[in-house]
Amino acid sequence: MSSSATSKKHAARRGKAKSLRRRMRRRSDHPRLSVFRSLTNISVQIIDDLKGHTLAAASSLEKDLRGEAEGKNKTDMATKVGEVLAERAKRAGVTKVAFDRGSYKYHGRIKALADAARNGGLEF
Repeated sequence: MSSSATSKKHAARRGKAKSLRRRMRRRSDHPRLSVFRSLTNISVQIIDDLKGHTLAAASSLEKDLRGEAEGKNKTDMATKVGEVLAERAKRAGVTKVAFDRGSYKYHGRIKALADAARNGGLEF
């Protein structure tokens, strides 16, 4: 794959995520649950776009979660991150969120994280 093909692919992903966020802001008054997935880790945060503040966040890079990562696969870690985020969101007083999956498909780790957050008490 040439560098121009790669840059076109990245530009398409950024455009897809930007389009999704634009639609969400237009029709949602709830904070946004934003997901970032790298090759090995996953991070989520609940963002109040009106104020520009992060209300709650969780990541598989945190020390307390890394200790629990021994022997777990990436999907199991995503589930644990979703549970931790739901707990922190409750403490912050957030119950309803708009799910921003970015340009990622609702599949695998993204789905595991969303299901765990729902089971923890968040409403999408």
